[in-house]
Amino acid sequence: MPTAHSAAARLLRLPIPARGGVRAAGAIPEGAPSTDVIRRDSMYRRSLAAADLAAATLAIFLAVVAIGHAQPTIGSLIVVPLLVLIGKLVGLYDRDEKLLRKSTLEEVPSLFSVVTLFAFSVWLLDGLAVQGTFGRVEVLSLWILSLAFMVVGRGAARSIVRRFAPEERCLVLGDEDSARAMRHKFEVSFSLSASVVGRVPLDPERRARRRTAGPHIVDGPPVLGTVETLGLALVEHDVHRVIVIPRSPEAEATLEAIRVVKSLGVRVSVCPRMFEVVGSSVDFDEVDGMTLLGLHGSRLSSSSLLLKRAMDVTAAAGGLVVLAPLFGAIALAIKLTSPGPVFFPQKRIGRGGAEFQMLKFRSMRDGADAEKDELRGQNETEGLFKIADDPRITSVGHVIRKSSLDELPQLWNVLRGEMSLVGPRPLVPEDDAQIQGWQRERLALVPGMTGHWQILGSTRVPLEEMVKIDYLYGASWSIWKDVKILLRTFSYVAGARSA
Repeated sequence: MPTAHSAAARLLRLPIPARGGVRAAGAIPEGAPSTDVIRRDSMYRRSLAAADLAAATLAIFLAVVAIGHAQPTIGSLIVVPLLVLIGKLVGLYDRDEKLLRKSTLEEVPSLFSVVTLFAFSVWLLDGLAVQGTFGRVEVLSLWILSLAFMVVGRGAARSIVRRFAPEERCLVLGDEDSARAMRHKFEVSFSLSASVVGRVPLDPERRARRRTAGPHIVDGPPVLGTVETLGLALVEHDVHRVIVIPRSPEAEATLEAIRVVKSLGVRVSVCPRMFEVVGSSVDFDEVDGMTLLGLHGSRLSSSSLLLKRAMDVTAAAGGLVVLAPLFGAIALAIKLTSPGPVFFPQKRIGRGGAEFQMLKFRSMRDGADAEKDELRGQNETEGLFKIADDPRITSVGHVIRKSSLDELPQLWNVLRGEMSLVGPRPLVPEDDAQIQGWQRERLALVPGMTGHWQILGSTRVPLEEMVKIDYLYGASWSIWKDVKILLRTFSYVAGARSA
């Protein structure tokens, strides 16, 4: 019978240490969040969406029928879900997973924007949604009613879900006083459904005194190991959230220096190391006087994946149709100038580690892959195989690579679901084999035709740096970020800066 200990070790891809022995260092788990985490996030998302649908339906009915004395039409069935779509685009359904205190009042500024767009959309579509007059009074009534019903409905939905959703199990990465204070806040708060299952100290000296097998019960929450065995502790104790509370002389000195600088009217810019994993998508989480940063997970929700996929299919299908003449011209040029096929399929690693054949217009002479070993000494990029003046590139290849036109056949990969318009860089198997541990979280996303790595210059970004860029992309994803990357890619290509 496999034990939890052996199951955790398999999950971490670690050798099973003897009980009471020293565990392997650098234990980093892989895989999806626990069932309770998925269930809780899903309950919040679905209940909030249901509350918003109810709010939109009731607001339209009252504004149109009771106030405007008009009649809603069958088109109202299209307009009502529009509120949820707008809410999704501004992140209203992904916010709660980042926060301990899931407060409706904190999101009221965002709700203002959502109901404004919603009311404006209904006004534009009045002939579709309303039979009769829909003037300024009705629009204002719809705006006020939508906002009021959304605030009340979302507050009620969160209150109900808080009662029935699994409690959030937290581990404090910090000292005993911090862990004890956080546990006390959870115990006395009526608006939080969370508990502290234990802590892992950051202080090297304290950690050195506690390097033994089991948890040690102290006055505060139990110590569940060290930073070196953190991954195993997260799996064994089913931790849903880690709360990082660093305490160090350097941190206190930094805070004091910032206070002095601000008091003199000098502006301050801070570049904390933590933002290397935080990214730009954070929410401030106020927990009884303590401010936390709520971070986005590295995996996208089902609704986010659906939204991203809808954009991919629409753009890829349209692009293949519109660019068909250009495809024909490039194919003819390749055929007339060098022997070999028009397309170059290459094995790449996709989402979840699955292999697929990525398509490009052939820009090198036929059989160029077999010459790679001979040219490896000329490689100019750390971790990746890139040569600035590659002798294998054909005359047409120089043109289509410089303008990135050789990448256009990947629209077919996008349409098939193997790639996305924007995402992590798709790596060849030999490069993917160098990615280990937390870095493999990049495989939770579908690889993209473009990404931050493309904008920065794909030939100039080392593999180690590219992996960090991909991780931050997943940790701070939004549909607007994809749109911005696409626009910057067009600017990059127009400037003829691609490799």
